[in-house]
Amino acid sequence: MFGKSSKINEFRLWGLMFTLFGMGLMILGTAGIVFWGQAGKVFAGIFMVIGMIAMLASVGIYFWAGMLSTSAVILNCPECGRHTKMLGKTDRCMYCKTKLTLDPNQATDLDDSEDKEEITQPQA
Repeated sequence: MFGKSSKINEFRLWGLMFTLFGMGLMILGTAGIVFWGQAGKVFAGIFMVIGMIAMLASVGIYFWAGMLSTSAVILNCPECGRHTKMLGKTDRCMYCKTKLTLDPNQATDLDDSEDKEEITQPQA
């Protein structure tokens, strides 16, 4: 989603986003009590429940990423030489962001802009 990162790190990033979003909502709900007094309790309750749901979603995402991490293929990155985990047929190194694959058919990385350069011949 956010660019060049390994799949496991992307899942962990989404877990972190849900954690921060849930905590922010709960803090915002607490601010309703401070600013609106008695009427802010309903506001705070609603935001606390939504924030708690977001926090539970982040726990689920972290659990899912952990389960995927245990079944991931561990290999050495050809660029940096460090051990990295790979999900699926293609992934990126967790450290240097190099594209990795175990499928020989997808091992070539051709840029579309280089392939589409055509030499125009003048017509006589």
